[in-house]
Amino acid sequence: MNVFTFGETMVALRGDGQLKLGGTMAVSVAGAESNVAIGLARLGHPVHWAGAVGADEAGELVLRTLRAEGVGVTGTTRDEAAPTGLLLFEPRLPGVTRVHYYRAGSAGSRIAADGVERAFTTFLEAGTEADTGTDTGANTNSTTRVLHLTGITPALSPTARSAAERAMELASENNVLISLDVNFRTRLWSTDEAAAVMRDWAPRADVLIASDDELPLCLPAGSPEDPARQAEALLEAGAGEVVVKLGAAGATAYTLQGELHAPARTVPVVDPVGAGDAFVAGYLSALLDGSDTAGRLDRAVTTGAFAVAASGDWEGAPTRAELGLLAAAPGTVVR
Repeated sequence: MNVFTFGETMVALRGDGQLKLGGTMAVSVAGAESNVAIGLARLGHPVHWAGAVGADEAGELVLRTLRAEGVGVTGTTRDEAAPTGLLLFEPRLPGVTRVHYYRAGSAGSRIAADGVERAFTTFLEAGTEADTGTDTGANTNSTTRVLHLTGITPALSPTARSAAERAMELASENNVLISLDVNFRTRLWSTDEAAAVMRDWAPRADVLIASDDELPLCLPAGSPEDPARQAEALLEAGAGEVVVKLGAAGATAYTLQGELHAPARTVPVVDPVGAGDAFVAGYLSALLDGSDTAGRLDRAVTTGAFAVAASGDWEGAPTRAELGLLAAAPGTVVR
């Protein structure tokens, strides 16, 4: 395994119109961390997800979907006392989707540090075995291991926050890179609550990813308002690199060597949900391949474009062989 991640993955119901008017709904699964895991698996990277689901059919759908996408789920717990979470996607206007969460008291919110520690230890052992000569996938540097976290998990509950804290400690102790996507969710916690955690976590991240409006959560009050100066402050505080997502304007990466911008790929937007997770998967994929900053950004904006060009959280994620399709002329038929 090259990447370890965990968090809450829920059953996702996607409506075809206003929820209050009824209609049909498509059933899938969704979760920021598992979206990234699927994106990485499709690009050929060994990845493990260790969350918690209910001992119910919804939980079986989550695990079945992840296994089918090539994501390892060993160590995932089934909670007999809590259900798998649920979220509803409601398209309200063209390009505007409302998300309704039903995750209070869910199995995913009850994930605990001891379960994550056991799963992470297994991940480390698997990585050690891979380092002795097992081929871990196309172009993958098997000696690089990554823990990927988001700001969603600590918002779920104190136990989930403790689990993430313990995972970061283990990563630091075992030379595992820490990837952190701020991923602020206003329906899960307040700005002040998020800032209290992110200001502690951000300097510990080897790769910190945030949208430009999330960066202030990672800095003390009164910090500069300019994103470039904010990124510089985070680098000085200890972050390895800061990647700022700018939506249709692309993304900028900041390192101690300077900054680099990449424009977004232009594609018809079908569904913006999941674009950020796809971006992260592309960035981490190129990092695992040993690419430089330009290569990481290029793959990130490419995988992000694939995501917005298809419906669903993760369904549009490309395989490695498909990465070049965006360069094809309109109307191209691949035979």
